[in-house]
Amino acid sequence: MSDSPIVVETGSSPADSCVIWLHGLGADGHDFEPIVPELKLSPELNIRFIFPHAPMMPVTINQGFVMRAWYNVTSSDIASEPDEENICKSAELVNHLVDEQITAGISANRIVLAGFSQGGAIVLQAGLRQMNKLAGIMALSTYLTLPEKLAAEKSEINQDMPIFLAHGTIDQVIPVDLAYSTRGRLEKAGYKLDWQEYEHMPHSVSLDEINHISDWLNRILA
Repeated sequence: MSDSPIVVETGSSPADSCVIWLHGLGADGHDFEPIVPELKLSPELNIRFIFPHAPMMPVTINQGFVMRAWYNVTSSDIASEPDEENICKSAELVNHLVDEQITAGISANRIVLAGFSQGGAIVLQAGLRQMNKLAGIMALSTYLTLPEKLAAEKSEINQDMPIFLAHGTIDQVIPVDLAYSTRGRLEKAGYKLDWQEYEHMPHSVSLDEINHISDWLNRILA
């Protein structure tokens, strides 16, 4: 199985912007590939979507089965006992993908980091510390990892970047209270948030959410 990221390009001209989108635990880069046409993005946008695959590792909460994961999870209290080593390794992988796109000619301020669940946790970890000024972060059904380290490690150049946070009210994997805590911490740290909350949505993505993602991407990459 190839570990090369899935790449999808939109528009009729060479890509001048990029969305690096990370999947959740146990999925792979193909997970969000089908969402691209559903976003109904402006035909004037030439976006390169990159969907990387997480590494394979044993996951404690899943009986130690080896699966694609950005970091290990040890208990149902998902934010407890964070796997700092693999969180940081995965964030570095995202930074490497950003560097690759800059080398390929896409400006950092045209790059969005996006992720669902574990993937969202990693793009928050990487993006809030990224030394290049990014277009924004889109974090879906997720939470802030290693929050106690953010104040010392955050990148001032990205203090004003747009951040899209979305969560379902009946998420049984990452409880909405953890999302509220994340929102509160980021607001207290001075970040500009676009918060979306979906009634009766579990740990998934809804049609309303897809429409909000579309509006947000069309706006910040216009």
